Amino acid sequence: MSQISVSAEGFVVDAELLGSAFGVAAETIPEEMRNGDITSRSETGVGEDAGKSRLTFYREGRALRLVVNAKGEILSRSSFPVSKGRRPGQ
Repeated sequence: MSQISVSAEGFVVDAELLGSAFGVAAETIPEEMRNGDITSRSETGVGEDAGKSRLTFYREGRALRLVVNAKGEILSRSSFPVSKGRRPGQ
């Protein structure tokens, strides 16, 4: 399986990718997402960014941002600190 797959319902990101980015075991990722300890946001590119999507995951003051193409291939990846005020749903 590739790290990100795309379907009509959206994106599926491999737990290994998220676990590695946040320094936790991949097995904990589904429960942390269900509990709201990890939240996410996806945005679809327009104009010169058409065909790209930006996926951002938030956990404990850190964010992982992935820019992917329509096939789910990662074009860029960044990680950065965020304040609670910038985290969606808070």
